[in-house]
Amino acid sequence: MAQRSRKRGRRNKPRSQGKAGTAKPRPTVAGWPAEPQLSRAQRRDAEVRAGLTPFGPGERPGAIVIASVVAALLGLGNLVAFVAGVKIAGKHPAAGGIIIFSLLMIVCAVGMWRLWYGAVLGFMALLAIVAAIFALLLIEASNVLGLVVGLVVITGSGYLFFKLVRVLSRIQMPRYPGR
Repeated sequence: MAQRSRKRGRRNKPRSQGKAGTAKPRPTVAGWPAEPQLSRAQRRDAEVRAGLTPFGPGERPGAIVIASVVAALLGLGNLVAFVAGVKIAGKHPAAGGIIIFSLLMIVCAVGMWRLWYGAVLGFMALLAIVAAIFALLLIEASNVLGLVVGLVVITGSGYLFFKLVRVLSRIQMPRYPGR
């Protein structure tokens, strides 16, 4: 095969693009390099980023308030239910898991209230996990109540996740030293 391609005139032809990894020089206008051409999606992304402004002091969007309240209620409600002695499937749940989850939710609520990037991102990850778990639980729904509860949780967590995406884009990611 290699011999045939040489016989057809491909032998020792210079490549027009140069070596691999090197780019052709950009055309210039009056001695100045031309602006790089952006795709439509890149232009749209740049316009959206230019329109985003960081939150001011004390400014909290509705999605953050709702997410903070939901996280605090989950954490405190779980802790209160454990202290009250609520049983799940006839057994008391392990204290370690309940305490860790409750503290995680309370810390997440406080962090979101203070607009910490990591807290919002972590809560969004938990929302995505909850939506995925309830979507899988819909497979085993044996009655209308199971179907309705699953759909309500999936819809609520998905909507809150969607609303937090825009909020997360306006929260300033922390700057690390040396960057």
